[in-house]
Amino acid sequence: MLNDNKPLYSQILGILRERISQGEYVTGQQLPTELELAEQFGVSRITSKRALIELEREGLIYRRRGSGSFVKKRDEAKTAIEVRTVPASSRIISMILPFVSPNNSLEHMQGVAKYVESKGYYLSIHNSDWSIERERELLISLPKRGTSGIILYPVSTQHNLDVVHALHVNEYPIVTLDQYYNLLSMGSAVSDNFEGGYMAASKLIELGHTRIAFISTVGIQYRSTVRDRFFGYSKALSDNGIPLDIDLFFSDLPREAEGAAPVRREFYKKLLGRLQELRVTAIQAEHDMVAFDCVKAALDLGIRIPEELSIIGFDNNDLSLQADIPLSTLEQNYEEIGRRSAMMVVDQLENGTLQLERAVIPVKWISRHSVGPGPELHDLSELS
Repeated sequence: MLNDNKPLYSQILGILRERISQGEYVTGQQLPTELELAEQFGVSRITSKRALIELEREGLIYRRRGSGSFVKKRDEAKTAIEVRTVPASSRIISMILPFVSPNNSLEHMQGVAKYVESKGYYLSIHNSDWSIERERELLISLPKRGTSGIILYPVSTQHNLDVVHALHVNEYPIVTLDQYYNLLSMGSAVSDNFEGGYMAASKLIELGHTRIAFISTVGIQYRSTVRDRFFGYSKALSDNGIPLDIDLFFSDLPREAEGAAPVRREFYKKLLGRLQELRVTAIQAEHDMVAFDCVKAALDLGIRIPEELSIIGFDNNDLSLQADIPLSTLEQNYEEIGRRSAMMVVDQLENGTLQLERAVIPVKWISRHSVGPGPELHDLSELS
């Protein structure tokens, strides 16, 4: 029913407007709820809410808090249809996300939505689905379709630099969220990934670990998040007089590392077997999913956690609590990251301020049961 030629909310708005003008919805009749419209058209609740808000602004419906949306009198609606005007495009801000999940992406969106709506703007959500080509298409098409500002969660910080750079240089309001481009001077809102990587490694070192593996499914060249966490890990080792052993760094893992659960499990069992050969006593994982899979594989192999192997994740998402051994991890403030990115875009729209700031949001250490003393401290504690 919907196509990609114009914003989804606008298409839903047109359909509802036509139904009212043709009498399909009569005076006083209650329209479907935001949730019902979202399910009917296969869109987000934010999108369906926007369509209803625009319908109210056009004078076709009225909304009662806690009750719903209702069609106005026929003569009032007819007049509204005749004199309606399209809202200024400057009220639309779009987010481009590589995925939409109930964890961090939802909190990012909530942070953005709360701020832009408080300033009288509307938010549209677009999913690049980890496709560089799809991301590029959205970056080019959204400004042409009326979006006045973009908050981009990049698929990779190595791709689409040309179009992002062109938008920024032409003073189009665009900032990045979660990641930043090393080669571009532009606004971004990110977690303090360097400090998170440093903090995780320091905790392990304090507990007596010196053979600490760093595991990432992607190469550090592709994402600033992983790169900064690795650099933080490296700095902690250096500051404590521990040489950085490249043999303990595993990145750009094969597809099996992100395949179906049984495939992942076998892959990580083989990887942990290799880590045992390297006398690794602790793992610092790129994120909680990797840490979760390491816990599963370790228990399959009969490796005791944390007595024989400590594991730290990153994100503090639901998986960190669902693991057989609850994960120690670093918590990101996703909502604040979203809010700061929205502030930058709105600031440029309203004040013409070209955004160059990198807003770095602190992370928080979450201690659970997957981390324990290193072998030397563990032996001492047993002797005492």
